[in-house]
Amino acid sequence: MSDREQKDVETLVPGSPENLERYKQFMDVVLSRRTTRSFDPDFVVPREHYEMILEAARQGPSGANAQPWHYIVVEDDDTKEKLGDYFVAEATKRAKLKMKFPTPNYAGMKTSPGLIAVCTDFRYVNAFPVLNDGSELDDLYHQNAQRILLQSVAASTMSAHLAAAALGYAVWWVTAIGQEDAQNDLKPLLGVPDDIAVIDIMCFGPPAKPPYDRWKKDLGEIASFGKYNMDNYQSLDDIEEWVRTQRHRVMYKDKSQID
Repeated sequence: MSDREQKDVETLVPGSPENLERYKQFMDVVLSRRTTRSFDPDFVVPREHYEMILEAARQGPSGANAQPWHYIVVEDDDTKEKLGDYFVAEATKRAKLKMKFPTPNYAGMKTSPGLIAVCTDFRYVNAFPVLNDGSELDDLYHQNAQRILLQSVAASTMSAHLAAAALGYAVWWVTAIGQEDAQNDLKPLLGVPDDIAVIDIMCFGPPAKPPYDRWKKDLGEIASFGKYNMDNYQSLDDIEEWVRTQRHRVMYKDKSQID
């Protein structure tokens, strides 16, 4: 047995002192991950750090082991400026549409030291259970396949974010790019082929000011054992009330300011 195989065997002992220590170290990274939208513009991300973050992303799990992701490192200041311009314009459009969404200031993207565009290839839905016969049943399977694909890319992206946090960076997960006009504007900036979609932007760097610690639900509110705990069930009216009265309070404030 090789040293690596022996190490793998040793780590598969649930609850061992070594694994409890690994869990503590992991949770230290999880709890240290902070979102910021304003970075130190003078910091330069070393190429080695990009590679370490991307290596973590590369190891992410995916349905059918399809690994349907591609990451584009953006170091050019002019490209960052144009990406930021798109999102600032999108925020302005939302305001005019009266979406009543508390949109962040996307201008911080322009001076983000680290910026990675997250792409996927939706043709990889064919790697998952689908019929491809045009039937209504096939449509349902395709919907599920799309979810598998997006969950796979999200898992990989989360690994990248945790790696950045482990290196000491604050991060920003930008996701407002699903619509067609976003693709039309962003793809030419990044040289992305028509068949590939840009679905996220990852910004990271030292924060310009200390980031706040976001409010999180209690464990009992987000988990059940055995069966769904109906005490946590929310009706549509409950959710709409939360959006109307609570969303703006928890999005951009330190948890100490949430009553």
